[in-house]
Parts: sequence; C-alpha cells; structure tokens
Amino acid sequence: MNYYVYILTNRTQKSLYTGVTRDLIKRIYQHKNKVVNSYTSKYNINILVYYEIFDSIEEAIKREKQIKAGSRKNKIKLIENFNPEWRDLYGDIVQ
Repeated sequence: MNYYVYILTNRTQKSLYTGVTRDLIKRIYQHKNKVVNSYTSKYNINILVYYEIFDSIEEAIKREKQIKAGSRKNKIKLIENFNPEWRDLYGDIVQ
C-alpha cells in the first residue's frame, strides 16, 4: 500500500497546502469538489502541483511535517524541481 504527501495551490498560487493521504486520487477529488468545508475549500486550493509516494504512513507523516515546517521558499523550490510549470497533476494521476 502506498501513502502520499502532496502540495496543493490555488489559481493565483498565493496559497499552498500540504497534506498526507492513503488515496491520492480520492483525496484530490474531495479537494476539487469541496466535499469537506475546510481551509482548502474556503480559499479554492485544489490544484495538485506536487506529490511524493511512501511505503509507510509513518514515513509519509514524517515527510509531511518536514515540508510543513519548511519555508514557503523551500516549498516553491520542491514544486519547481518536480513540476516547473505548476501544472495541475490531477489529470496525470487519474489516467
């Protein structure tokens, strides 16, 4: 089983959100469709721009905390190394 750490942004790229999940497709679908009334739904943060895959939830949570503790500059560097155009990667993962 895989676990994922992911970063979402909004259309203006002003807000970043880091999360962890067991089911990346389902979780991003929930963000895109505002299934849960949350920070991401309030600020329209639903564009998947980064993700990592882990074998254990412990590793994924550790990495999520590491990313969250980092600066915005470090998050942008991660995103731009992985996805320089800041494309929405959701279409890539649902295929």
